[in-house]
Amino acid sequence: MPSNDADKNAAPPLPEPLRVAVADSHTHLDMQAGTVAEGLARAAAVGVTTVVQVGCDVRGSQWAADTAAEHDSVHAAVALHPNEAPRIVHGDPDGWSRQGARAAGGDGALDEALTEIDRLAALPHVRGVGETGLDHFRTGPEGMAAQERSFRAHIEIAKRHGKALVIHDREAHDDVLRVLKEEGAPERTVFHCYSGDAAMAHICAEHGYFMSFAGNVTFKNAQHLRDALAVAPLELVLVETDAPFLTPAPYRGRPNAPYLIPVTLRAMAEVRGIDEDVMATAISSNTARAFDY
Repeated sequence: MPSNDADKNAAPPLPEPLRVAVADSHTHLDMQAGTVAEGLARAAAVGVTTVVQVGCDVRGSQWAADTAAEHDSVHAAVALHPNEAPRIVHGDPDGWSRQGARAAGGDGALDEALTEIDRLAALPHVRGVGETGLDHFRTGPEGMAAQERSFRAHIEIAKRHGKALVIHDREAHDDVLRVLKEEGAPERTVFHCYSGDAAMAHICAEHGYFMSFAGNVTFKNAQHLRDALAVAPLELVLVETDAPFLTPAPYRGRPNAPYLIPVTLRAMAEVRGIDEDVMATAISSNTARAFDY
């Protein structure tokens, strides 16, 4: 039967529930359809009983902190996304981000925003500082200095407050690893939506960095991610949705949400050649350790 366009935009069905409850280590509930309560209930119905809600700018980070304060099953991470820092400094004339068009604020505006992230990072229900890092895909050379300055500031904030550091690394592996080495990584560092290969997984393992795999580990063209997952120490592996993005196969292109974690987790268990309960047990314990809850 041919599928129509409505199917392509429809929310995928609920998967078979997991027998061992797990956490979605990285999601954006504020970008998903429906209420937070509905999203959490759907997730809990399939065994995803905890989520880490991640902020990408000052407003989104405040929302993450407020939402975590309201819901026991939500933990917050707060930060300026790597692409947000250059927009604050140099402006955003095209209005690409959710704030719409913005004038250049310079280094002073970046300092003000970082002060706000620092304030939020001190809150008890905020468990992570992120997503921060480097993005060479969307930010050109003119934005690199702002991006790196912001990343270094977030590392310092995470260490001072004893929070996990959540890293966004897009086409910037060498530079991200370099900055972590220069600054000294926090005790708990998570590579969100891990995008490196097996060689980089060995480097992350040496340093004790957590590697969080998203729905793209199921994509046909992502063999390098499966190779990385195959060699990553099981005690450093996490799972995430990055919802509403990166919906796992066979639902690629449709809206993602925390309730789809079982689809990705089962694919991950297959790559490792282990039982899904073994995978879920490890991930559940790893996520609690990574975010100290």
